[in-house]
Amino acid sequence: MDALMTLAADPAIWAALGALIAMEVVLGIDNLIFISILTNKLPEHQRSRGRKIGIGLALVLRLSLLSTVAFIVQLTAPVFSVFGKVFSWRDIILIAGGLFLVWKATKEIHHKVDPDHGPDMFDGGAAAAVTFGGVIFQILLLDLVFSIDSIITAVGMTDHVPVMVIAVIVAVLVMLLAADPLARFIDKNPTIVMLALGFLLMIGGTLIGEGFGAHIPKGYIYAAMAFSALIEGLNMMSRRAIRKRVE
Repeated sequence: MDALMTLAADPAIWAALGALIAMEVVLGIDNLIFISILTNKLPEHQRSRGRKIGIGLALVLRLSLLSTVAFIVQLTAPVFSVFGKVFSWRDIILIAGGLFLVWKATKEIHHKVDPDHGPDMFDGGAAAAVTFGGVIFQILLLDLVFSIDSIITAVGMTDHVPVMVIAVIVAVLVMLLAADPLARFIDKNPTIVMLALGFLLMIGGTLIGEGFGAHIPKGYIYAAMAFSALIEGLNMMSRRAIRKRVE
């Protein structure tokens, strides 16, 4: 308790906490978009529960990983090298997660563009039924990737685990509050779905690039996402104005 009071009295700790919360919320956007797209494929009465479970799993995973933060940090240690490029477990996890995101987003884009598609390479030869358990499993996989990346980034900002725990809890609560409104907005605006899938493709490519050692500043990624969202917002306003004139 004394240690916590000492931390609370340090202005630098509060500054680190604020920065860490902001970073966790921003990083959570990727996860939230993925959860929204996946759960919107479920029957309507299961969607909200699926989002809550998915976000709850993200909280459990991150808090569990924080309890093994010393082990998580070791994931950046070299494991093997290929043609002089050294790979760590973190690199492998990022590459695998990025490939999964690219595959998933490509599959969804293909199905949106061709809604009457038959069995194809994305479904492994047969149309896969969307199940609640399958959606939760996919959310869990990406939660793991985003959680590990988030915690390794957090360790670089502060050495204090209580600060990380508070930041993670606050960020997940923000995700929980934003999940249903964001999912409903995406569901009601088909062009937003395609934009969100494009974001997932970009995020997946970023994860793969970082896994191979290419440092891609997150600011550029989120600036591109914000600019694209702004343009789409203007397009939606334009379409609404045209409909009003026609009516």
